[in-house]
Amino acid sequence: MIYLDYQATTPLAPEAREAMLRWLGGPESDMFGNPHSPHRMGRMAAAAIEVAREQVAGLFPPGGRVIFTSGATEAINLAIRGAPCGPVACSTIEHAAVRDTARWYGAEHDLPVDADGLLDPAVPIPVDARLIAVMQVNNEIGTIQPVEAIAARTRAHGALLLCDAVQGAGKLAPPAHADMIAVSAHKLHGPKGIGALWVRDGLELAPVTHGGGQEQGLRSGTLAPALCAGFGAAAQIAVERREEDTAHVEALWHRARDLFDAWSLNGSAEHRWHGNLNIRRDGLDVARLMSDCRNVMFSAGSACASGSGRPSHVLRAIGLTDAQAKSSIRLGLGRYTTAQEIDTAAAAILAAAREQGL
Repeated sequence: MIYLDYQATTPLAPEAREAMLRWLGGPESDMFGNPHSPHRMGRMAAAAIEVAREQVAGLFPPGGRVIFTSGATEAINLAIRGAPCGPVACSTIEHAAVRDTARWYGAEHDLPVDADGLLDPAVPIPVDARLIAVMQVNNEIGTIQPVEAIAARTRAHGALLLCDAVQGAGKLAPPAHADMIAVSAHKLHGPKGIGALWVRDGLELAPVTHGGGQEQGLRSGTLAPALCAGFGAAAQIAVERREEDTAHVEALWHRARDLFDAWSLNGSAEHRWHGNLNIRRDGLDVARLMSDCRNVMFSAGSACASGSGRPSHVLRAIGLTDAQAKSSIRLGLGRYTTAQEIDTAAAAILAAAREQGL
């Protein structure tokens, strides 16, 4: 099988797997202690978590703290529900974790994007907005938002900026002037089930999950040393390999673009993470295409919305019709993708499209 769905999840890095294994201790091991216990085994586990915290901190700007969560969705919930703020304004292409949590909060404002999927930094900010949520890289179309310019507007407005950096963490420089940043380990070759919220120094949050108050008084529950260790190792490798990974993905992007030259690109080609190729062929039956290409793993939209039957809210936000949105596919490229896999996958997809008369 050929895996081209890196926006949905990424293969676990060997370094992350190795870091995790030593903390999956059985009864004959001394590496299974509860990190919140005061005895020696507990302190060993706690120390491993703090090492991982420092490694994960390398994904973020200086001047903040890392709070471990179960993933970016929990991190976003903690940010929106725990921050001392009022109504939320977010771009129309934000992830459902942002938009649905903002709606739960009771007051949400939409900030429109253009046909390339980009938010204008000069977009009017609603007067009552106290939290602005703008993602660094869109998960469906890969566009990179002008987060720093938006951060300047946000500060001038007297609001806080939350950045969903799930797709950009470890690939791009972190958003230097955000107040909170959410990331997820499994999008950068770490394990599933763990993420983090970075919070700028001086900003205090209220807990959303109550109980023992284990994670800095904000997230009750026992931390998993193995997940933390895997996340930490993956984060460190991502930072160390960032230039190498970027060059690899750029080469794959240009190869894939040439192979799909007759297809239309969704979103900006320039302001984009080139590991995301979202393309369409008008009239394409994507469900049939996926059935005919069972050995190629790609997406008909974001993995979080798959199976809903609804057109992507991101593709609709950039002006595509429902028919155009439903004729779009997303190919995700990454560290372990090979040029041969691109060639083989493209041949299969293009052959299946020709069977549909396209």
